[in-house]
Amino acid sequence: MDTGPLERGTAEAFVRHLVEAGHLSVAGMARALKLQTENGDPLGFILVSLGLVPEVTVAEALAAHLGLRMAGPADYPREALCEDDLSPKFLQQARMMPLGEFDGGVVVGMVDPLDAASLRAFRLALGRPVEVRVCLPTEFDRVFGQLYTGTPRADGADDLAPSSDEGDDDVERLKDLASEAPVIRLVNGLIADAVEARASDIHIEPLEAALRVRYRIDGALREIDPPSRRLATAIVSRIKIMARLNIAERRLPQDGRIRATIRGRDVDLRVSTVPIMHGESVVLRVLDRASVQLDFASLGFSTEDQDAYRQVLNKPNGILLVTGPTGSGKTTTLYASLTELNAPDIKIFTCEDPIEYHLAGINQVQVKPNIGLTFAHVLRSILRQDPDIVMVGEIRDIETAEIAIQASLTGHLVLSTLHTNDAASAITRLLDMGAQDYLLTATINAVVAQRLVRRLCGACSAPFDVPAALGEQLGLPALTGRGGPWRIRRPVGCPACGGSGYYGRTTLLEIMPVTDRIRSLILRQPDARSIARAAAEDGMRSLHEQGLRKALAGITSLEEVLRVTRSQ
Repeated sequence: MDTGPLERGTAEAFVRHLVEAGHLSVAGMARALKLQTENGDPLGFILVSLGLVPEVTVAEALAAHLGLRMAGPADYPREALCEDDLSPKFLQQARMMPLGEFDGGVVVGMVDPLDAASLRAFRLALGRPVEVRVCLPTEFDRVFGQLYTGTPRADGADDLAPSSDEGDDDVERLKDLASEAPVIRLVNGLIADAVEARASDIHIEPLEAALRVRYRIDGALREIDPPSRRLATAIVSRIKIMARLNIAERRLPQDGRIRATIRGRDVDLRVSTVPIMHGESVVLRVLDRASVQLDFASLGFSTEDQDAYRQVLNKPNGILLVTGPTGSGKTTTLYASLTELNAPDIKIFTCEDPIEYHLAGINQVQVKPNIGLTFAHVLRSILRQDPDIVMVGEIRDIETAEIAIQASLTGHLVLSTLHTNDAASAITRLLDMGAQDYLLTATINAVVAQRLVRRLCGACSAPFDVPAALGEQLGLPALTGRGGPWRIRRPVGCPACGGSGYYGRTTLLEIMPVTDRIRSLILRQPDARSIARAAAEDGMRSLHEQGLRKALAGITSLEEVLRVTRSQ
């Protein structure tokens, strides 16, 4: 079957098709066509790069409009085809790739099937019938990089990027490498795929013989098919340019930020680079503002948790601490708290490092220790602004702790975080820092320990009966008030969850109000275990117990609860 897409569709006809299908506004159509006239870029590339239409929608609409099939993952070849007739350079520029053969003809994948000139050249070079399929740009770039970028070009020139251990510090050379269109598309594709996969982080690590790329999804790392190892320098340089970092500096760690529109969604990326043995490790923290819902129910707070948390949150002054390891959702919980407290008659200041999300109507201050703008310095200045509520991103030292205590004593509500394993340990940590015990009893309203556990996939989880011996060991009889069996659910894995058995995360909370019993304990300089025992007697539910309750409710798995709360 020999198809000629342009004979049946033009760029103008295609964008009209998108408008009629409700994927594109009339103003967006005019903007895209104007840009195509000015710079000659493919229409699909313009629509996606402007964030007007998602990449998948563009590809599917092109296929439907032109009567073509989409190329799926199984359609891509394992090795380069037609190498004697087609140069990698031509295929790269035209964004075409031979996918297979049929009855004397060739199946070709195209990112832009409206490119009739490239299709005619492809037919002429092969002298055979051609069947066109539409490729997703990110899939095309990934496979093309694997099949062709390691192959020497016909003119004998090197590939797009030298090996990262060649030590090329020429800034202009690095800029040239990072400005190659395939590298730009590759990096954009990695970020776009991460956003689509709900990843919280992108990890790029050059190893001795390979480039490893992993996404952290629902708290777990998943490896993806990597680009060629020879592209490592170009990829890192491209990310540095986007984050406005020094691309020539590869001996010291650097931090930066990228703000981008990915498939119509506003995304912030925090970038960290660290020199390692075989190049630079790069981690991009994905902050997808559209996917974050700053309300307690969406974060996984049960109705009972919400009531207990709000009792503390609505106090006019004092300190509320949220504790947990890095990545446990502490800052998101505080953002949800501020969103609930925010009102026209309340002035709120935050002191953060870094500012993760911008909150409307709230004054947020970025800490900059390199110029002396520390948490303590910012907090002192904020208190002169007559705020009602202050959020301190983290209490890291005694100076910050003392100012937070003084702020709460003078009528302010202070929200902050600490890195401790449980709620009780926050008290002992502050005492170890040097905080006065009598001041802690007068100011700390409550400590909340937090963890994130993965939610079971609703499409594939299966019922499972907990063995009686295991249930008794975990304390299920006391928790449920009955003997076994106890029916829970376990992960299975399906296409919807990427085979992991989990989709999304929910919150476990250990809410410890500072009661009179705990206040009297604090004055005796207790250990964390004594405080935890007193809190349990006052009705506090531990993280482990909260996790078991969610496992019994079918929200998460027993394995996940034990993984996250095994130190409890």
